[in-house]
Amino acid sequence: MTIPVSNSVATHSIDRAAFENFYAGPAPWDIGKPQKPLIDVADQVTGSVLDAGCGTGDTALFFAQRGCRVKGIDFIEEAINRARRKAADRRVTATFLVKDAVTLKDWTERFDNVIDSGLFHVFSDEDRRRYVEGLATVLKPGGRLFLMCSSDEEPGNEGPRRVSRQELYDAFADGWEVESVQLVQGEVNPEFTEIKFSEGGPKAWFTVVRRQG
Repeated sequence: MTIPVSNSVATHSIDRAAFENFYAGPAPWDIGKPQKPLIDVADQVTGSVLDAGCGTGDTALFFAQRGCRVKGIDFIEEAINRARRKAADRRVTATFLVKDAVTLKDWTERFDNVIDSGLFHVFSDEDRRRYVEGLATVLKPGGRLFLMCSSDEEPGNEGPRRVSRQELYDAFADGWEVESVQLVQGEVNPEFTEIKFSEGGPKAWFTVVRRQG
């Protein structure tokens, strides 16, 4: 099992089979808890939350335990099944749906917040555009997107597609306000050893974006 080289997805998003294969082993992003930057901003997240690309649900359940009304989506059925089991085991109320994030524009539900922990960087340029259009649809005016994605500050080209700071500003140029972009380091499942990242974890951007209107 190999994560696709980052520059290979500028025109092609990673396919469903590749993600299904990750869940046959130690998925690198499945760390059993939210990434630290999301924990650090938890007090800013109130009301309804969409966790886009929720994986096995740890981030969604974290915010649900804090009193938010949370819905998590992922296009991999196995991930959603695991998320539902975690919710039941922890006796936490959250909704998990099998849904492709590039179809958000067709959804009628609206949210106060959107969480994206490691989804943005998997898209091709075209799917990224569709995804951002969908975010603009489902996020209420004044609502915030809390986004953590792979950074071009991370050396090498294996693993997730690298994203530049300018690409973030470009993606959210129309109808959005980029409130902050911080360079952080992400945590990786320690059982995943196929790729060596920077000491302390792969470098990432943590971005807060407000929906205007």
